[in-house]
Amino acid sequence: MKLHEYRSKQLFAKYGVLIPRGRVAMTAHEAKSIARELGGPVVIKAQVLVGGRGKAGGIRLVHTPEEAEEAARQILGMQIKGLPVRKVLVDEAAEIRSEIYLGVTNDRAARCPVMIASAEGGIDIEEVARTLPDKIVRVHIDPLLGMREYQARYLAVSIELPREHWHDFIDMACGLYRVFTNSDATLAEINPLVITDDNRLVALDGKMVLDDNALFRHPDLAEMRDLDEEAPAEREARRFGLSYLKLDGTIGCMVNGAGLAMATMDVIKLFGAEPANFLDIGGGAGAEKVAVALNLILRDANVKAVMFNIFGGITRCDEVARGILAALDESKGDIPMVARLVGTNEDEGYKLLAKANMIMATSLADAAQKAVALAVESQLQ
Repeated sequence: MKLHEYRSKQLFAKYGVLIPRGRVAMTAHEAKSIARELGGPVVIKAQVLVGGRGKAGGIRLVHTPEEAEEAARQILGMQIKGLPVRKVLVDEAAEIRSEIYLGVTNDRAARCPVMIASAEGGIDIEEVARTLPDKIVRVHIDPLLGMREYQARYLAVSIELPREHWHDFIDMACGLYRVFTNSDATLAEINPLVITDDNRLVALDGKMVLDDNALFRHPDLAEMRDLDEEAPAEREARRFGLSYLKLDGTIGCMVNGAGLAMATMDVIKLFGAEPANFLDIGGGAGAEKVAVALNLILRDANVKAVMFNIFGGITRCDEVARGILAALDESKGDIPMVARLVGTNEDEGYKLLAKANMIMATSLADAAQKAVALAVESQLQ
């Protein structure tokens, strides 16, 4: 679950990270009032859960409350990468002397958190890693010990931070790690962390991504989810306990198990096509859940063929087949479908699907090849 910038920075502030003064506005008039209250130049920033806001015109520096009102009016009417801007953050402007990147995430290979710092702040850290890898410094953190002061000092020295800022930087690094762990986050980053002309270290931007699986421990954070920023299909999938993510391909996939779903997508790519979605129905999925899952796939206009890859253990193949048939009874489309069932009650599942004239497959590779061929044929028609 992604948090808006203003939410992330509010959490950072609770852990000792200095952020600019500012508030969120839902209307242009509110933005004007906040700008007048702050005094001096302010930055109007679109609050949407995508990158590239500045390039899209979603971040404006203004000098008067009237300019703030006009900028907010323009930004609140925008769409950035398909997402409507419903609120703006009005922050006091800062005179920037230099920019730093500071973030913490999980290093799955090392099996522990890693804090990353770079003197090249203000741009995507992925771009820095690609073009200037020597500018990135990392320290791995023992989760039993937490972030130690000497580790933060090492980062400060490595990015050549002026010594007068070490104390504040150490406090911020340790605070960022605490908010990361206490929130069960998968990412907490400040980009940029700036040295201002009045010699302060300030977090101008913030980003947090929380682990959905841990939200039951954080009802206060779960309430921060912005449903307007999510695709309707993904909201519905979560309501039914499905793991669904829309992609750009043409072959809809329904699989039980995240690992099997990833393997299925890889095999589809191996045979020259792209998956239209990631969809894991989970273990023990009943007919109703399967029907919801298939309806999600069929609503995607890009889908030209559907592939079922079910490994029956806790999930029974016959229950999956009943769900597929229930969804087909409701839908009016004629999208071709391929099914590969193996495991618990697979014979019963195949018998049920045979009534729907579905194409059967004997293996994952066989199913993927047939689905790709059907998708290509469908596109040519």
